[in-house]
Amino acid sequence: MSHDPAPSPSARPLRAGSDPRDEAPQYVLPLVVRIERGAPPARTDALETAARAVLVLLADERAHGDGEWAEAVRNWEDARIRKVVRRARGAEWRRAEALPGITLTGKSAEVRVFPPVPLDGWPKDLAKLQVSGTELDDPEPPVAAGPGQPVLWLNPELEMSAGKAMAQAGHGAQLAWWALSDTERTAWREAGFPLAVRTATPAAWPGLTTAGLPLVRDAGYTEIAPGSCTVAADHPALRRP
Repeated sequence: MSHDPAPSPSARPLRAGSDPRDEAPQYVLPLVVRIERGAPPARTDALETAARAVLVLLADERAHGDGEWAEAVRNWEDARIRKVVRRARGAEWRRAEALPGITLTGKSAEVRVFPPVPLDGWPKDLAKLQVSGTELDDPEPPVAAGPGQPVLWLNPELEMSAGKAMAQAGHGAQLAWWALSDTERTAWREAGFPLAVRTATPAAWPGLTTAGLPLVRDAGYTEIAPGSCTVAADHPALRRP
C-alpha cells in the first residue's frame, strides 16, 4: 500500500523500485471478520466496519507513547503498511476474541482488529484462519452517502474480493487520519468515526484522483496490479480551498 501525499516522516510513500522500508522488519495489521454460516454480513457494512476498526486502533491510547501496542504500531508504520483480513466463525471467532484487540460492530458486521504482528509471527489462532475467497454481497444497493460525511471511494474499474476491499478501505481510512490535524482527528473520533465506503462512478473517479485527496496505491501483493489506485479518501476537512 502507498499513498499521496505522504502523511508523516515515519510513513514514507511507496515508490517504484527499491524502498528503504523494505529493509525494515515487516509487520502486518490483522483484521478478522465474523462470517457465520447462513448469516454473512453485508459487504458494504463489512468494509465500513473494517475501516472504522482501523481508526479506532490508531486512536487507542495503547497505540501511543508507552502504550502496550505502541512499539508494534511504530514498527508497522516504519515498514510497508500491510493489512490482512481473515474470516472466522463459531469457535474460531471466540478464540480470536480472546486475543488482545478491539471488536467493532456495524449493522450486520463484526470485525476485530489486532495490534500489528511480524509478517511471519502471527498468533496461531489467527494464522490458521482462511484469508482467500472472502466473498460478501449487499442485499440491497447502498444508499447515497450523507452530505458532509467522509467517504472512502473505491475505484470502479477494479474487481476485489470483500477481504481485499476491506483492507483497502482500512488503508484509505488510515491515510485520511494521517492527513488530518489533531483537532480534526479529535472531532472525528468523538463523533464515532462516521464514514461511508462507496464505489465511485466511472465519471467521478478521475476527479477524485486529481483533487489532492489521499490515494491508496496497492503494492500488488494480491489480486491487483502493483501501483493500482484503489481508494480515494474524501474527508470534508481535506477538501480545503
